[in-house]
Amino acid sequence: QVQFVESGGGLVQPGGSLRLSCAASGSIFATYAMGWYRQAPGKQRELVATIDAGGRLYYPDSMKGRFTISRDNAKNTVYLQMNSLKPEDTGVYYCKKIGSPGWGQGTQVTVSS
Repeated sequence: QVQFVESGGGLVQPGGSLRLSCAASGSIFATYAMGWYRQAPGKQRELVATIDAGGRLYYPDSMKGRFTISRDNAKNTVYLQMNSLKPEDTGVYYCKKIGSPGWGQGTQVTVSS
């Protein structure tokens, strides 16, 4: 079973940036469509971005402009670059293989002055 480990979260001031990483085990990571999701306190989990095996990107309208998803198949890793962070970006960020059940532990992002 493939496992994903998120990292790179932390405390950042409004306007700052963070780069999240998601490392996967397994030799067929390159065939996976991957997504980043987040869950803010008291809110439902929401999609942030996806990237498919061919590198095609998708962002919900609410996420366009400040977030960039990318992948490095040689490192079995998917990234989320987050810029111009706002307090409302605070939450736990998760990566996930599209279409598979279950969630990892996520990485906490806190945007606060």
